[in-house]
Amino acid sequence: MVNDIFGQALFDHYKQNGKHKLWINNKYGPKEEMPVDVYFRDEDEMPDLELFALKHCKGKVLDIGAGAGSHALILQSKGLDVTAMDISPLAVAIMQQRGVTKAIEADVFSYRQQQQYDTLLLMMNGIGLCGTLDGLRKFLQHAKQLLKPGGKLLFDSSDIAYLYDGHPPKEHDYYGELSYQYIYKGKKTEWFKWLYVDAETLKKIAIEEKWIGEVLYNDDMDQYLVQLTPLDN
Repeated sequence: MVNDIFGQALFDHYKQNGKHKLWINNKYGPKEEMPVDVYFRDEDEMPDLELFALKHCKGKVLDIGAGAGSHALILQSKGLDVTAMDISPLAVAIMQQRGVTKAIEADVFSYRQQQQYDTLLLMMNGIGLCGTLDGLRKFLQHAKQLLKPGGKLLFDSSDIAYLYDGHPPKEHDYYGELSYQYIYKGKKTEWFKWLYVDAETLKKIAIEEKWIGEVLYNDDMDQYLVQLTPLDN
């Protein structure tokens, strides 16, 4: 829990004594404030993209990177069997206190259970946890083991070419592989990679990893929602 800086910020906000701001350093500009309250939104406060994703969830759902559990709570209220997963022990504690019936602390890459799911859900660019395009490939390979036959993967991401005025660099790493660092109460995490993948690159990788994809929703801020289903599951 010592390094659970993000979870601590969520926990302090939940207990209504969060007097400190959560900041995030990056390698492309000045540090930015990470608004913690967005993790505690109710259904009326969520953007259309997220509501659209929730409507497409079916059966037994695994909400990966569930944060404070807001999406899981909505799905649970609609009668779905949802398991909310997060790597942060404090986030899991919050979810349990907020009423999420099944909340587990786990890293999805090492998560192996007998049960399988009809829907894997990653919201608020949760697919970013893959870190890199290679990480995305590994995730897609592992996700097949978590899905029932006919199951699907739902997540949103965005094309961040706008950070480069529409002309991202071609050399070095993929431009959507960003490095971040959380800062809270004077403490810092290690730098970590977070992935933003444009729709064309995702389509190419999905095909190569034997998934079929469909963009379900596009907003006006370069964000999109995609549904992937494995071809060999």
